Amino acid sequence: MAQEFTTEDKLEYQFNPVTAGSLHFKVRAPNDAHVALTTGSTEGNPMYEIFIGGWGNTKTAIRRNREKPDKAVAETPDILSDAEYRGFWIRWAGGSVAVGKEGQVAPFVAWDDPEPFGIGYYGICTGWGASGSWIIEASQPGWNLPPTAPSGGTACWVDAQRGEVPPNAVPGGFDNEQLYVGRASHEGALIPGKIVPSHGVCYVAWGGQEHGKEEYQVLTGCEAAWVPAAGGKLPDGALPSGETEDGEPLFVGRASHEGTLTVGKVQPSHSVCYIPYGGQELAYPEYEVLVAK
Repeated sequence: MAQEFTTEDKLEYQFNPVTAGSLHFKVRAPNDAHVALTTGSTEGNPMYEIFIGGWGNTKTAIRRNREKPDKAVAETPDILSDAEYRGFWIRWAGGSVAVGKEGQVAPFVAWDDPEPFGIGYYGICTGWGASGSWIIEASQPGWNLPPTAPSGGTACWVDAQRGEVPPNAVPGGFDNEQLYVGRASHEGALIPGKIVPSHGVCYVAWGGQEHGKEEYQVLTGCEAAWVPAAGGKLPDGALPSGETEDGEPLFVGRASHEGTLTVGKVQPSHSVCYIPYGGQELAYPEYEVLVAK
């Protein structure tokens, strides 16, 4: 259920706990709608601040620990309105902070923090001559789709393409950037794999090779745990996430390889997790399995 707030022209944050790795909201203000992301319910280091419609409703910026220069700045003329609500989302995972408009997948400003910290609260305020009205969404509008997985409860797969990563996507690994859990169709199979946003594809392993797919699905909306396993074994709660061309269920797994943590597929009958890497399909008898809480 959505919550409504008003903020005065005094640059004092009102704090509330976060319930997920993203925040979705609408705001009506002439300029300077500010959002803080913090570990606790007060201002303090470390913290991120997002200034939407700052500098006279001309720019949006991300700041860390109230220090200048800002970490990222985008030209956003007239992004806010005093006459109507405008919708936005903010997501964070593994140090990546991204800000986008409601209904758009790609962020309009983002920054990767080399020293990430845990975020437990968000704060909202207005200032610089502006007061504001806010609607904080309880869910993720635009990404709430019926779950297609038989377990995991809130897990759902969202269609995407060419590097798109929806809000509340499940991070799965790292290879010079955050990797996300995806799946794509190939040769009659539906195969879990890794989304590499900068490459614009989801990579899947099949037939000894790595295959890049521009159209894929992204796992969203679930709290994921990674449980060590080996030899084709699966922990309780493992999320069925695809199937071979012969109908055998496939599961999301990951393994460490050459300094990366790479997402792939666990195929129980083969007793391994296959990961796509460097053009190849690599088999790992020891791996971690995604369990959706």
